[in-house]
Amino acid sequence: MGARGAPSRRRQAGRRLRYLPTGSFPFLLLLLLLCIQLGGGQKKKENLLAEKVEQLMEWSSRRSIFRMNGDKFRKFIKAPPRNYSMIVMFTALQPQRQCSVCRQANEEYQILANSWRYSSAFCNKLFFSMVDYDEGTDVFQQLNMNSAPTFMHFPPKGRPKRADTFDLQRIGFAAEQLAKWIADRTDVHIRVFRPPNYSGTIALALLVSLVGGLLYLRRNNLEFIYNKTGWAMVSLCIVFAMTSGQMWNHIRGPPYAHKNPHNGQVSYIHGSSQAQFVAESHIILVLNAAITMGMVLLNEAATSKGDVGKRRIICLVGLGLVVFFFSFLLSIFRSKYHGYPYRYSSNSASFFAVSADTLGALGKQIKIALMLSRLPLYKQVSTTSLQTFSGSSVTSSLDLKKPQSSSFLITSQISSHARIVN
Repeated sequence: MGARGAPSRRRQAGRRLRYLPTGSFPFLLLLLLLCIQLGGGQKKKENLLAEKVEQLMEWSSRRSIFRMNGDKFRKFIKAPPRNYSMIVMFTALQPQRQCSVCRQANEEYQILANSWRYSSAFCNKLFFSMVDYDEGTDVFQQLNMNSAPTFMHFPPKGRPKRADTFDLQRIGFAAEQLAKWIADRTDVHIRVFRPPNYSGTIALALLVSLVGGLLYLRRNNLEFIYNKTGWAMVSLCIVFAMTSGQMWNHIRGPPYAHKNPHNGQVSYIHGSSQAQFVAESHIILVLNAAITMGMVLLNEAATSKGDVGKRRIICLVGLGLVVFFFSFLLSIFRSKYHGYPYRYSSNSASFFAVSADTLGALGKQIKIALMLSRLPLYKQVSTTSLQTFSGSSVTSSLDLKKPQSSSFLITSQISSHARIVN
């Protein structure tokens, strides 16, 4: 049965071929040519991708960051095929651009790229490149980019999204922060290895040597160690450094200042409340120091026993320092926190009203103190503390070297002057 059935099946197949339309053969030939062309195109893409990856690996073997102009950018980053991620820093490193932030960001970028290049996890899935404005102006124009430095991630497929642009203004450009951003975008984790920096060790050794030498020279007279003023100055320096944001600068690594590329204006105060410049922390440190100096002068004027005229001058100078520099500090606070002053509720309005009353009463107390400086018995007062005040009432505590009658006389004079002021 099998031998007889085979010729019959061949005869039936021949009959089907005879019944095919004559125009189907060119169609089949065209379909065959199309399949061959598609296969050849796919192989061509694979060869082109292999050539691009091979070229990038060769560049990476020579340097961890390779520079790109417009042609290289379009060939290796914009044009498909691409199965690798590319991190690009758009910068302006030429001396005539005077971009100090670009140089600082480039140093951190070099540390990050070297950490990836010499790590055991290095592969052909991630590369680091750079486009300088003077070498790739057309690239900046193509991306509508008008600021530098800027870090962007170009994924293997598709266009970059908003999150593929690194938020340098808010986060800073430290290598650790860049590595964290790259891990979020590419799932490639880079452990940052910084080159050894012995400047801190050398500075510490010099400081210890200086202190040790000073102690050795003054070994017969070490009373200065118990100097309260000296230790107070050291403590104030540490407090000023910490309250001005020096630790934040050390962690985040922000730029010193920002230069607007359009008009060349340099900004030393960051416009956001979530970030700051290094210059801004220096300004805040100086303002805090000036305010503290004003408070010290006010305290000196109130507690010293010197000439009344000299004490009055010290008091006015201290008050001027506090008022001027604290108002400057508030203006910086207002520029960063755009909702200030916070007048959104009745509670805040009542708070400001109470503060105004308190300041008014404080002004009356200052007038009373100035009047008391002209009294003959005021010179016999050892200490004076105005403990509480409100509206028109004054409560004072006076310690006198005179008997109680003198105390009663001065108290009556205070009351009479309070009534005059009110």
